Amino acid sequence: MMVHLRPPQWTVFNSKERFRVLVAGRRFGKTYLAAVELVRAAWAPGRKVVYVAPNCKQAKRILWRLLKQMTREYWAGKPNETELTIELQAGGSIAVRGADDYDALRGEGFDFIVLDEYASMAREAWTEVLRPALADRKGGALFIGTPKGFNHFHDLWKDAQQKPDWAAFRYTTAEGGNVSAEELASAARELDERVYQQEFCGNFQNLTSGRVYYAFDVCDIQDVKYDRRYPLCWTLDFNIDPACSLICQMIAPDGKIDPARQQTLGIQGPRLNALNEIALRNSNTYEVCRAFEQLMQPLLDKLEDGARLRVQVYGDATGERRQSAASRTDWQIVKEFFARRSSDFDVTFHVPSGNPEIKDRINSVNALISNAQRQRRLSVSPRCKLLIRDLEQVTRKLDAHGNATGSLDNSDPMRTHASDALGYLITREFRMGPKDGLRPGIIC
Repeated sequence: MMVHLRPPQWTVFNSKERFRVLVAGRRFGKTYLAAVELVRAAWAPGRKVVYVAPNCKQAKRILWRLLKQMTREYWAGKPNETELTIELQAGGSIAVRGADDYDALRGEGFDFIVLDEYASMAREAWTEVLRPALADRKGGALFIGTPKGFNHFHDLWKDAQQKPDWAAFRYTTAEGGNVSAEELASAARELDERVYQQEFCGNFQNLTSGRVYYAFDVCDIQDVKYDRRYPLCWTLDFNIDPACSLICQMIAPDGKIDPARQQTLGIQGPRLNALNEIALRNSNTYEVCRAFEQLMQPLLDKLEDGARLRVQVYGDATGERRQSAASRTDWQIVKEFFARRSSDFDVTFHVPSGNPEIKDRINSVNALISNAQRQRRLSVSPRCKLLIRDLEQVTRKLDAHGNATGSLDNSDPMRTHASDALGYLITREFRMGPKDGLRPGIIC
């Protein structure tokens, strides 16, 4: 079997310590290293090794196909697709398991264990089940993963730097050599600094406590004006009290290139200007449409005869189900409003079938406010009072033990709605993360 490891992977592979902890950025090559480690550990009669991911489905998706490809010439028999086990001609076996049901691993003994994405597992999977499973065979373990806040994976990595029989390693995505410099630069433009540091530099970051929109600063509050060269963006959050929506514009930085082509061309931009907001107490979507119409009237009055005001509409996907009237959903009401005013508005809708996850929406907003290259691309008018308060004050909900959760604190009924509306637009138009950029022939 030909093994192709890069220098950082060789450093981990050649370590003689019984327990090793590898912290690395995305696409470093952790999965390939794990497969090589498993094959080496199983290459002797009676050896039992196991690969453990956060859940069984994930474990199979990540490693099973690669592991079969790597060991095909050395099978003692056909792999067991039900038990996800491979028996080798050398006499050892490799199993693939999930940590979501770690009690099912009790009673088994192993010579070597790989725990992949340990930050996403319960700590007890190791302390109560897998560590005891190594005792009688005096087996070893390799923990690999990308940081996920200052949790038990961080504690394990710190402790491994000082404990006997343990070794700790940390590498960036760039050091793995599997992702091009151009793609990393693209990711740095699209991700906010803390997310980039965690996902690509392997640095432990606290992404779940304190202010949610931590990148927002007073310098982002600017008296931005309507630019008739670009369409308006109207983005809605279908709350009742308050009903919130924002009027924004995507602006090309040099005024020459269409904003929609900015990211394709790999240049900074476009910018997003939040021009105004609509916030109505105890309201409904009909009243929101009327308020939008009144706000747009001065712009409509300045149009030449026959011209229409260009508007791109974004917002809460659940508006297709929520009803503001007995027989009309929120989005039906909005579409009927524009249909009646088709002579005044040239409108396009950009509403997905489902809303993005909260964490993706938050990360996208923070990345636009300030990305990993310290580029700031969001400006908010002082007229957007509710949005500014959201960006300055929204925090995460705490659990019973005072720990931050993945949900937003909405105990104040005035909070989160304006920033939600902003997030719907940003996650639709400002895509996060690398799209490709892997070097040809690399298995990660």
